[in-house]
Amino acid sequence: MLKTQISMGTFADSKPHYEILDGLRGIAAITVVCYHIFEAYATSHLDQRINHGYLAVDFFFILSGFVIGYAYDDRWKTMKIKDFIKRRIIRLQPMVVIGAIIGGIMFYFQGCSVWDVSKVTILALLFATFINAFLIPATPGTEIRGIAEMYPLNGPSWSLFFEYIGNLLYALFIHKFSTKALALLVFVAGCGLATFAIWGPYGDICAGFSLTGIEFTGGFLRLLFSFSAGLLLFRIFKPANIKGAFWICSLSIVLLLAVPRLGGAEHLWMNGVYDTICFAVLFPFLVYLGASGKTTDKYTTQICKFLGEISYPLYMVHYPFIYLYYAWVKNEHLTFPESFPGAAAVVIGSIILAYICLKFYDIPVRRYLTKRFLKPKNK
Repeated sequence: MLKTQISMGTFADSKPHYEILDGLRGIAAITVVCYHIFEAYATSHLDQRINHGYLAVDFFFILSGFVIGYAYDDRWKTMKIKDFIKRRIIRLQPMVVIGAIIGGIMFYFQGCSVWDVSKVTILALLFATFINAFLIPATPGTEIRGIAEMYPLNGPSWSLFFEYIGNLLYALFIHKFSTKALALLVFVAGCGLATFAIWGPYGDICAGFSLTGIEFTGGFLRLLFSFSAGLLLFRIFKPANIKGAFWICSLSIVLLLAVPRLGGAEHLWMNGVYDTICFAVLFPFLVYLGASGKTTDKYTTQICKFLGEISYPLYMVHYPFIYLYYAWVKNEHLTFPESFPGAAAVVIGSIILAYICLKFYDIPVRRYLTKRFLKPKNK
């Protein structure tokens, strides 16, 4: 089959999923967890292992644009903007909330030399949990961890902040664009993001987690290009006959995200060129291959289904345990081999926790919210 049956917890009128794309999203999410593990040993972007793991966010945004176009592009004659927004909040917000709560619970166990949690009052922590749960960004210099994150209890929430921006732009404006106008938007945004990557201060596009000017600019460009590129890809998509697409694309994603830093501190532009090739060419191509491919055996189908279902919960619950692991490594002055059991526990434990949250929290909450806030015709 080219697409799966509708997965658990979705709306009654949801279309069948692209099962391989679901699987690839899970592969990218697991790679992100491993990338974050190695943050404990990095001194900068230059020596981070699984060096380009940050590009998984751009892959997620392209997938999001493609899937949103597939799910909603043909519904705007009957669907109201408020109904679209309700559906997206129901889909995304429950895991944002649980991620913030887990982050709040774990916060006082994460103390280390990089951030002093002992000085944070309970009231400040409760306020931080509240604004994180509602995706209200913390301002630089006032957030409780002190490293200028928008969401200091659950760092990856920043990409959901931009995901919501993309969804709003799509609902209000972009869905009305002709394919030519959309292509122009993709081109302009791509030029802006390439400029940020190649001539920007970092030599990469690992930006967006803070409200500082350059960070916000980088995050917005990442969203605007990749989400729009995914939507454009859907509109012009004509599937080919691709055999073994899941395994080819999975290996490709892992390799692309694991490539060592290019150019060093002397030639930042070289790494920027690599990032540009990934987000502008290779990631759209992998989404095309994944959307074109077929699973031909039940085991691959089951793997894709499982990976797709845990991908978003995994992305949203793992990072509080990364903070904990980071603090443990710093406090005990551990090398990676010494801390490997803890690293493995974070990865495996995060996957298990993601599955538990999916089954016993995310799906039931989304079903309740769907019944409560959507009219029967829009369920």
